[in-house]
Amino acid sequence: MISVIMPAYNCEKYIGHAIASVLAQSYGDFELLIVDDASDDGTCDVIRSFEDNRIRFFQNNGRLGAALCRNFAIRNAKGDYIAFLDSDDMWHPEKLKKQLLFMEQNNVKFCYTEYQEMAEDGTLLNRYVSGPKTVSKTGMYAYCWPGCLTVMYHKDTVGDIEIYPIEKNNDYAMWLKIIRKAKLVLLPACLATYRKRDGSVSGTSKKTLIRYHYLLYRLCDNKGKIKSFLLTALNIVCGAYKKIRYVKKSED
Repeated sequence: MISVIMPAYNCEKYIGHAIASVLAQSYGDFELLIVDDASDDGTCDVIRSFEDNRIRFFQNNGRLGAALCRNFAIRNAKGDYIAFLDSDDMWHPEKLKKQLLFMEQNNVKFCYTEYQEMAEDGTLLNRYVSGPKTVSKTGMYAYCWPGCLTVMYHKDTVGDIEIYPIEKNNDYAMWLKIIRKAKLVLLPACLATYRKRDGSVSGTSKKTLIRYHYLLYRLCDNKGKIKSFLLTALNIVCGAYKKIRYVKKSED
């Protein structure tokens, strides 16, 4: 079984599409763990509108942040594999089936795929994002190569994960822990759609992004000040390289 982790907060406009894309998977042996982080809009009503016994819905009494929501869901996951989908993104119908087959046939324990981008209103953009065929521990410290919506890992190989409750980049904090147990391998197929929203990490200023990355290395990985600064600088360089090498205008 695959456990799908989905934190949620004030996403009533999008989460229905995200849930529907999971329920539409051609591979049906999964559980969807949704952790609502004390939303004050109609998010919970949308979640409850889905009647499927594979959905496990949890609600926080107060705001905890996405990191602690993911920690909680992972602790309660029953699957052999853990996959992630944010509440405003979507999967293609064959995502789980193709990724699981690829991982089992190639003895891969930590996997990511390519994805395409869409605008906040759901309009597809002509942008496809890929990455290196394999990523080592050194490569992962250099840059956060996988899109969170594409990642799946083997739970027994990786073990339990607990990450520091940092406000941003908490998915990157997870990958830095997992990469110590298994190298990251790319499945070269576009199997997910990422929604570019105003206010997301990708839409923040460069100065703010630099601060987020520095805090990631300092707080989540206990690096010293100088090493955190150097890793942040390396991350900026690799980010520019990714845009040139791995972001393309079409799947071809």
